[in-house]
Amino acid sequence: MALVTFTSDLGLQDYYSAVIKGAILSRNPALNIVDISHNIKPFDIVQGAYILKNAYGSFPKGTIHLVSVNSHYDSGRCYLAARYKDHYFIGPDNGIFSLVFEGEADKIYELEGTPELLSQDTIAKAVQHISGGMPFNEIGILVDEIEERMTFQPITTPDMIKGAVIHIDHYENVVVNISETLFQQIRKKRKAKIYFKRFNPIDKISYSYADVPVGEPLCLFNSAGFLEIAVNTGKASSLLGLNLEDGVNIEFE
Repeated sequence: MALVTFTSDLGLQDYYSAVIKGAILSRNPALNIVDISHNIKPFDIVQGAYILKNAYGSFPKGTIHLVSVNSHYDSGRCYLAARYKDHYFIGPDNGIFSLVFEGEADKIYELEGTPELLSQDTIAKAVQHISGGMPFNEIGILVDEIEERMTFQPITTPDMIKGAVIHIDHYENVVVNISETLFQQIRKKRKAKIYFKRFNPIDKISYSYADVPVGEPLCLFNSAGFLEIAVNTGKASSLLGLNLEDGVNIEFE
């Protein structure tokens, strides 16, 4: 049974995601559609890419990943089908795939269809094409380039990393764009102090939320490998006043 995941900013209140699912299932009722999230903030490509990038690898190879974030009608926008690391991706050419893919995809095709129908009919046809085992190179028109989107990148010196908040999850844990790999490269076994807002710095990297007393802040590297600022059984974003794009600095002694 073919597996399809669905990530969107369509929300759960309205019927929009159901219309797309219905169009897909009308062509192949045997498909298994798994929702990753429909609570991406409207038009937030960066958040959508972060969620999809850290979720798709948990699914079996050959899974079809449908993404509909900031995919409102635009006469100059097309939909793409891509193959990357033995997974298939379908979504708008709005820069989101440049954030999901760490390297170049094997093949990327522009899906054919009238713009008015791109939101459901073309998507359903593409899913049917892939799930039916038809040759991938016949799904559309081969393209060499896709729209690129840049995100905030950390600034480094020999003794400091300057990062920024890139995501706030359901529990209001705060994710910073500093990876554990970069942290260890600059750290070189030195002591580190993590500064944000006007709070006293955190000078310890925890391994779990329970490493500190209830209500106390902490820093750890999350399952995606990024620095996370949290409060044990609390809401870090609200309690610490941290919002998207706020600065977080690490100084090494």
